Amino acid sequence: QVQLAESGGGLVQAGGSLRLSCVASGRTFSRYNMGWFRQAPGKEREFVASISALSRSTMYADSVKGRFVISRDNAKNTLLLQMNSLKLEDTAVYYCAIQYRSIYYDPSGYDYWGQGTQVTVSS
Repeated sequence: QVQLAESGGGLVQAGGSLRLSCVASGRTFSRYNMGWFRQAPGKEREFVASISALSRSTMYADSVKGRFVISRDNAKNTLLLQMNSLKLEDTAVYYCAIQYRSIYYDPSGYDYWGQGTQVTVSS
């Protein structure tokens, strides 16, 4: 059984920063690629970033490239997302997930989702 729990969301002004965390239960965390997705009201869940099991590879959506950094600490079963230079359009619920299929950029490639953490960027 795998459980994921996101934290670190909140209200921040445009241009500010937040650091999101996702803690996973279980002992097989280090075997899997992990990803961050986000979903704004009325929109589809969209890819944000992903990282391979041993942190050898990272992928980012064009919209966050250069502003967000994904990382993981396998010893602590933790996935992180450092969010810098936040924009109004970054407002969404952010989810972490475990990748079980070859598609990294679409939710269909992932199983085991967290409950999400709200990020709100204000002007």
